[in-house]
Amino acid sequence: MKRQIFSVLLVLFATVTQAQPQQMSLQEALAIGVENNFSLRIARNQEEISSNNFSPGNAGFLPSLDFRTQYSGTYNTTDRTDFDGVQSSMRNIHNTVASANLGLGWTLFDGFRVQTNYERLGVLKDMGELNTRLAIENLVANITSEYFNLIQQQRLLNSMKFAVDLSRERVRIDEERFLLGSGSKLQLLQAEVFLNADSSRMTRQEEVVRASRVRLNELMAMENLRTNLQTADTIIPLQDILIYESLEASAFENNSMILMAEKDQLISDYDKKIARSMVYPYVTLSSAYSASHNTYQSGSFSDQQTYGMNYGLTVGINIFDGFNQRRRMSNAIIERENSRLRYEDTENSLKADLITTYNVYLNNLRLVEMETQNLDVAYETLEIAMERYRLGDLSGIELREVQKNLLEAEERLVSVQYQAKIAEISLKRLSGRILDYL
Repeated sequence: MKRQIFSVLLVLFATVTQAQPQQMSLQEALAIGVENNFSLRIARNQEEISSNNFSPGNAGFLPSLDFRTQYSGTYNTTDRTDFDGVQSSMRNIHNTVASANLGLGWTLFDGFRVQTNYERLGVLKDMGELNTRLAIENLVANITSEYFNLIQQQRLLNSMKFAVDLSRERVRIDEERFLLGSGSKLQLLQAEVFLNADSSRMTRQEEVVRASRVRLNELMAMENLRTNLQTADTIIPLQDILIYESLEASAFENNSMILMAEKDQLISDYDKKIARSMVYPYVTLSSAYSASHNTYQSGSFSDQQTYGMNYGLTVGINIFDGFNQRRRMSNAIIERENSRLRYEDTENSLKADLITTYNVYLNNLRLVEMETQNLDVAYETLEIAMERYRLGDLSGIELREVQKNLLEAEERLVSVQYQAKIAEISLKRLSGRILDYL
């Protein structure tokens, strides 16, 4: 019984601990995400593979050394008849062969294909690093966006809680009036309906907040996705206004997609050189040392041992291969043109995204200023409306309209602040400066 009670207490303690809010800044969330995120860890492993592949041996610079050993035997029975009619028979003749071979092979020249392949592997290694960088940038953008989305949803929730408090205060006023005989039952019931509607909306918003919190925990690869994460920030801060010319210059120097498109062109150049190398002659060196031991149960000797080495230098050139070389070269030229077109397409898309996102960014900044003023006016209007309602100089429908205007003004302001922040994050990512948030 004591053990069961202790187990129950442990479960209750774990539940309470889990429910405790854990405050976290954006930098802390990003640090955890960069360390734990599963997709990013996969990208790092892929980068390590491309780094391992960048080696002289994989390119073909180094010789190959192969050792082989073998043991085999035969059991034979032979019946023989000579031309003079003499017959002979040998039964269960057991012969064995034991051998060992150490072979060396080395391509001395292969039309510069080995050197080109090594350089190509180096570019692939760089591509692996850029893939990891791109994964980090996307993760930072996603975590930052979700972090501020959680702030946005929490602020909307606070606004709805304020609306519930206002509706509850109105119910109290109408209830007092009804009890004193100066108010109607209809007005009280209407106030209760509005209170229930605001409470229902607040409950739905609480679910939105929880969903955003789970999404942020998922991006950070938290062990417990139910962690009650609370943002250290309570507002959505906007940095100093970004300058388009600076963003554009940075984008064409640091954007990961542009850099990867440049590497793609280099790989196409190397593929073209590799295809051209097939027309050159090739030179290979081979050598081997071997030893063998044979045993015989028939014949003129019973065993034989052989030791020695062989060597060879091979020079060759492909004269005709069914026009395959011409086909490979033609395809390499076409692929090189495709890589150039992909680069120009990436460059064009980057310019378009920068222009579009920057226009959205500037527009939202202007809207933030306008909606801030509107919210101040809405709060002042509410104060006046509540005082008039307490004095009985304002109807319930008019007060409800004022409350609605205040809630909508708060929602619009939070929304444009978030949209401005999303535009800021997108501009940082496009310009290759998203890691500034770390």
